[in-house]
Amino acid sequence: MSQMEVIAELSGVSMRYGAVEALSEVSLSLKAGEAVAVLGPNGAGKTTALSLLTGLKRVQDGKARLFGRDPRRPATRRRIGVTPQEAAFPPEMKLGELLDFARAHYPAPMDREEIIAAFDLDGLTGRMASSLSGGQQRKLAVALAFCGAPDLVFLDEPTTGVDIASRQRMWDFIGRYKQGGGALFLTTHYLEEAEAIADRIVLLNEGRVIRSGDVEAIRGAVNVRVLRFEAEAAPDLPCARLTGSEGGRHAYLSSDADESVRALVRSDTAFAGLEVLPASLERAVGELLAGDAS
Repeated sequence: MSQMEVIAELSGVSMRYGAVEALSEVSLSLKAGEAVAVLGPNGAGKTTALSLLTGLKRVQDGKARLFGRDPRRPATRRRIGVTPQEAAFPPEMKLGELLDFARAHYPAPMDREEIIAAFDLDGLTGRMASSLSGGQQRKLAVALAFCGAPDLVFLDEPTTGVDIASRQRMWDFIGRYKQGGGALFLTTHYLEEAEAIADRIVLLNEGRVIRSGDVEAIRGAVNVRVLRFEAEAAPDLPCARLTGSEGGRHAYLSSDADESVRALVRSDTAFAGLEVLPASLERAVGELLAGDAS
């Protein structure tokens, strides 16, 4: 696939469930080799968008396309992998058997041992899937989405309950998958995960796209900066709120970093190691959602 090829797309899509408008004229797209994180609070429409692109729901208004075709066509869906928000496994099947069963549905699946290593499943292949811990089951659910070497993977809250080391290993694997031309549609409440994986962010609220762009664009979309410096005591600064102090290093959130820094320089405070940083993605998303609500 060409890196410029749009392989998944919603165009002007609206969806209603009774009186609830789940999506309102939503348009988004995904190219080969790209990871798009769709973020937003519960009920924003993230899972509905995913369900439309994977063919689980029929579009009411607008258009959904997967590899240029109707997502509900079985032949089209053979090119994707999916990890739903909640996954249940047959109680009588072992982890290794589930991997083999899933791989058998694809013409050129990933190597079995590569999948086991990538998702930290070593030593678990003989275990009944239903007896695994929550974090182990989640790793298996994500491994099943990738095991067929699909062109596009949909991940709905993929690393909930997964330990930090395994999560990092999964992120590393996803990076290699993207480098090989694979595409990723991600929903997550872990904003650190979106920063680690996504090339582009689409922010949904109440069924509408309120902002989209790369991570830096989203972080820069709010007029909030982080100020950090070392001082014996934390001074009061205009336009700034102290958010934490540890070991003589203080952190502020400022709505006017220039004015806050000028006041710090004019004050009698002896300080060192001043940093002025963009807001974190988590803070930026929170500010954008709060601004949309107002």
